[in-house]
Parts: sequence; C-alpha cells; structure tokens
Amino acid sequence: MSTPSNTTTHTTTNAEGKFITRKIPVFDSIAAFREWRKEQTRQNKVIGFVPTMGALHDGHLELVKTAKKECDAVVVSIFVNPAQFAPHEDLDQYPRTFDTDYASLVSTNACAAILLPKVSEMYPVGISLDRSQQRGAFVEVQGLSHQMEGIPRPHFFRGVATVVTKLFNIVQPDRAFFGQKDAQQCVVLRAMIRDLLLPITMRAVPTCREADGMALSSRNRYLTPEM
Repeated sequence: MSTPSNTTTHTTTNAEGKFITRKIPVFDSIAAFREWRKEQTRQNKVIGFVPTMGALHDGHLELVKTAKKECDAVVVSIFVNPAQFAPHEDLDQYPRTFDTDYASLVSTNACAAILLPKVSEMYPVGISLDRSQQRGAFVEVQGLSHQMEGIPRPHFFRGVATVVTKLFNIVQPDRAFFGQKDAQQCVVLRAMIRDLLLPITMRAVPTCREADGMALSSRNRYLTPEM
C-alpha cells in the first residue's frame, strides 16, 4: 500500500487505485513493512509497538503517546483478529473505522507507521472461528489462559497470544505497550514474552477512563444508558 519515504508525507494508492498522500505510511503488505523496518534498524532507532484492533479511543492514543516518550519510532497495528473470536461472537459487527483511526493517530504526532495486515497473510492456511477446525501454528500460555475470562472464552487467549506473537515477529519491537485495563491479557502476554525468550520489554500503561469512571473500550459503543 505504501513505501518508505524520507519526506514528511507518503504517497500511496486507495482502493480505486488513485494516488493519495498520507502523513503516516500505512502498510497492508508484510514484506513492504519489513523494508521500512530495516531502515529503522539502519538508523539504530528504538521501536515501540502498540497492537490494536482499531476503533481507537483515547486509551489507545495514550498508549501511543507513552510509547513515543520512550522510543524513537512507534508502530501501531490495526488488525481485527479472527482467532480470538468464537462463532457466536461479534467478529462481523466489530467496528472497523480506519479513516477515523488514521486521523486520530495523525493528531498524536507520535505514530511513525501503521501496520494494516491482511487476514490472508496473518493466517496463510485460513482461520476458522471453530477451534476444532483450526489448522496451523498457534501459541497458548498454559496455566494462565483458562481462568477468569478464559472460562467462558476458552479460545480467547490462545488467539491473542498467537496474533501478538505473529505481530512481534513482523514488527520486531524493542518495547510493546498494552493497557492495564486488560489485566489478564497483560499477565498472559508477559508470561509469553518471558517463556519464548523474546527480546521485548512489555509496558502495561494505566487505564484511561470516562468521566463517570468507566474504563475506555472500543466496545463501549455497544452500551446504552439503560444498560
């Protein structure tokens, strides 16, 4: 979708094949992103990484800003990961708001690149929502993934650990930033980083909240005043 540039803008094409200019490069090709990443290595940059599923809110943006304070360049991924959804869950309904997300990231003045991978690249043999039908390599943190949220959602943390491992492999970050709101996820991923000997420092950033104290979440839009 885009290529690295030494200027402050980056030329790419949209879905209709028309050239557009972006302030942040957007990569939907893993190979193209890796070329960009090589240039960051040549410049000895410390890379921060914020993985997301999009539908960004102020909590996500705070992660990006925090990462920028500690790193030379911050990569944000936007990928709605099928492997962490069960057949009865909201994969199809999960909000996909790239244009708004992009504008939000530009407003932070803290994001160096956006990784927007395709499902076909992330799961080359395909991905079924039925766990019994899934094929290929998966990552599971035993002893931490089947308590609490893992009881009603036994597929969830395996899907999260798998996609985060894949994203780590692509981005090769020095530091990765997650929200404390997802406490069990933070515990699972910290253990995964430790046990797989990944050379990544994980930072759990304090939760951002609404004025009434509710933790910010992309799924808050599902709520109504009556709920």
